[in-house]
This record gives sequence, structure tokens and C-alpha cells, in this order.
Amino acid sequence: MTDHGDDAGQWPEADAGAAVRTDEEWARIAGYVRHSANKLGPDLPLCLPGEPNECGRRPQQHVLAWAAELKARAHHLIETSAPDEARGAHAAGPLYRRRVAELRERS
Repeated sequence: MTDHGDDAGQWPEADAGAAVRTDEEWARIAGYVRHSANKLGPDLPLCLPGEPNECGRRPQQHVLAWAAELKARAHHLIETSAPDEARGAHAAGPLYRRRVAELRERS
């Protein structure tokens, strides 16, 4: 992956507001998300050599970058699988927002 979201600016040293996890936990989550994205579009490598250390970015940044990739692939899947535009808009809009709200309530 070449796009790590660096256009959002310098990655902060302190992650106020973010979940507290060790680098090992972040790396494991990044791997899970990468594999999920791969299932939706098998043109991604299953394993990137040296990730996350090879590129010099933190494991937490890889979680965000791979999650963005997964979200994009899921949205594309909605667009290409819906029988019509209205059903696709419902899945990508109200249904998605309802699921996110439920997940936020749990955490």
C-alpha cells in the first residue's frame, strides 16, 4: 500500500482520543483489516514484507489506512451489487449510519 493517509498531516506522537493499544495489538488489527479488504478485492497482497516497520509508519497508522481501503471496497461493493440506485443509497446511507450508531453504543 502506498497511500497511508499522509496528506492529513504529520502523525502525532500522542494519540488523544484514540483507543489505547500496544504496537503489537495495532499491528494485529491492521493485519485483520488488510485481510478483510483483500477478500473484497483480491488485488492486494496478503502480506506486505516488513509491514508496518518497512515503511517507517506506526502500526496504528496502518489500521487507519487499511480501514479506509476496506471502507472504500465495501462501498464499491454496495454500488455494484445493488439492483437499483435507491437500494444502494439506502445501504450506503441510512443502513450504514444505523450500524455505526450501534457499534458506537457498544464501545
